Amino acid sequence: MSFTTNAAKGSAMSGQSDQVKGHIKEATGIVTGDKDLEAEGKSDRKIGEAETQVEHAKDKVDDVVEAVKAKADEVADKVTESLHHE
Repeated sequence: MSFTTNAAKGSAMSGQSDQVKGHIKEATGIVTGDKDLEAEGKSDRKIGEAETQVEHAKDKVDDVVEAVKAKADEVADKVTESLHHE
C-alpha cells in the first residue's frame, strides 16, 4: 500500500519531465551538431532518471514504514489484550 503525497507525485513527474526534456535537447544537439546541447541533454536525462529512482525508493521506504507501524499496533493490541486477561 503506497501513500504517495502530491509533493512526491510532483517530484516523480519532475523526474519524468527532466528525462523528456533531456531526450529532446540531446536529439536536437545530435541533429544540429551542437555538442554542448547534446551533453546538456544527456545530463538532464540522467538527472531525471536519478530523481525518478529516488522517488521510487522513497515510496518503497514509506510502504515498509507503514507495514511496520501496522505490525507494531497489532503487537501492542495483543499485549494489551493478554494483560487484561491475566
